[in-house]
Amino acid sequence: MLGIAASPGIAMGKLMIRSSEKIEISDEKIKNVDVSQEINKLEKALLKAETELKEVKKKTAEKFGKGEADIFAAHLSILNDPELKKSVEQKIEIEKMNAESAVAKAVDEYSQIFTNMEDEYMQARAVDIKDVGERVLKILLGKNNRLEKLTEEVILAAEDLTPSDTAQIDTDKVKAFLTRDGSRTSHTAIMARSLGIPAIVGLGANYQELSSGQKVIVDGDEGKVLIDPTQKILNNYQDKLQKQQVAEKKLEKYLNQKAQTATGEKVEVVGNIGNIADAKSVIKNGGEGIGLFRTEFLYMNRQSLPTEEEQYNVYKEVAELYMDKPVLVRTLDIGGDKDLPYLDLPVEMNPFLGYRAIRMTLDKKDIFKTQLRAILRASQYGNLKIMFPMISSLSELQAAKKILNEVRAELDKEKVSFAKNMKVGIMIEVPAAVVIADLLAEEVDFFSIGTNDLIQYTVAVDRTNEKISKMHTPYHPAVLRLIRQTIESGHRQGIWVGMCGEAAADELLLPFLLGAGLDEFSMSAFSILKVKELLTKWTRDEAVGVMHHVLRCKTIKEVKEYLQMVAK
Repeated sequence: MLGIAASPGIAMGKLMIRSSEKIEISDEKIKNVDVSQEINKLEKALLKAETELKEVKKKTAEKFGKGEADIFAAHLSILNDPELKKSVEQKIEIEKMNAESAVAKAVDEYSQIFTNMEDEYMQARAVDIKDVGERVLKILLGKNNRLEKLTEEVILAAEDLTPSDTAQIDTDKVKAFLTRDGSRTSHTAIMARSLGIPAIVGLGANYQELSSGQKVIVDGDEGKVLIDPTQKILNNYQDKLQKQQVAEKKLEKYLNQKAQTATGEKVEVVGNIGNIADAKSVIKNGGEGIGLFRTEFLYMNRQSLPTEEEQYNVYKEVAELYMDKPVLVRTLDIGGDKDLPYLDLPVEMNPFLGYRAIRMTLDKKDIFKTQLRAILRASQYGNLKIMFPMISSLSELQAAKKILNEVRAELDKEKVSFAKNMKVGIMIEVPAAVVIADLLAEEVDFFSIGTNDLIQYTVAVDRTNEKISKMHTPYHPAVLRLIRQTIESGHRQGIWVGMCGEAAADELLLPFLLGAGLDEFSMSAFSILKVKELLTKWTRDEAVGVMHHVLRCKTIKEVKEYLQMVAK
């Protein structure tokens, strides 16, 4: 059966269905209900729920990092939402409901509003409201809010796992999990990726085919669940898993080695992150720094903008974690397929070509300055560098730098410490930036090529459109020429050039990128060791030969076939 691949990896084992505990609510309206007594019950339950959430938040921060713990900060906000509380109290006072009936009805009404929204992110927030409501209801009914203790290794399946459930998962026992509901943007999926365990969500009607005790294979890479597999299929997956484990074991020798070519030439291999858990994972996997800190994740999964202090604390924690190693912090990149509902951004016909990234932050100067203040303040604790996204003109870059300098002057005036020599760079994501890369290079300390968008804008392909998504490929000769041109322009002006798009971890493209002179490869944590190994197989001169041959190829097919031949 197929679901949504939420977290990669392969796991095999016995299935354990976690039945949704049915919460029985007594009659909604009770004759002669004691309003003051029900209000008192509610107040006590809310206080206990707050204590529990603070404890879960603390434990989640210790286990995953502050980014994931912020999920429970959002839960605390829901719990303390005055409108939600008022709705519950009115149901007790006016409709004469008992406390648990009032909570159940109010939470159902609120969550339904979010469920009916078209935006996937907002739909996923309905789960958070239900999670908080369920916690309060269990307290009112004297039930336990904790997952049962597991005594054996299992593949855990549930209709849905709330963030509270996921935070309590024993990763020594749970090898993977499956859910009937959910999406890749749900908190459950995000936390699964942080846990590093395979997960498939959104199984829908297929979920009914599952039952406890079944032997299953979870293929988190493909989003496939194989129930009671034949011995042949089981052997194939066991062989695949064993080979993966042997290969991963071999790669461990690169953990504490600097990335270098066959002739010992140093190359930077760093990681892409969105939160503290990712940052720790990059270190664990031998990363030498951070080539892309996607700060938009600090703005998501919440109901309002993060404060300067909230952002500062996260940037400071990452800076201290990496000390003198580079951390490239990209300023807010919202728009296109990433929305912040609380900003009430306009609905656009072509959002990828619209009000997004640097265009939005230059316009919303207060939001931009708050983020820049937080980054600058944290810069004294490590080697932070700042990076502006989606620059398409010199005037945009100069405007961004002007605001950055304003913030520096304000902090100086306030006698707030920050690194005075923090490096500034830009993302190269649109063809216009490549064409004027020589001009842009005069204004910055580095370039980072974002291939996901560069491909999209060069080939005019919406990668979310299934009918044409195959055309979104880094092997297009035009894309490869733009990459080479960007590196050449940067080097002529004496600045280094990195890449943080998915192509940086593409095993076939590695010799081309090395030959083109790429200085830094940035990728997900799980690709780092493999890329380090591949680099040792090439000299820069050999890679230059590959690069020149690729640039003579006329079609995507020619490029790919040649690189496949070279890889063998």
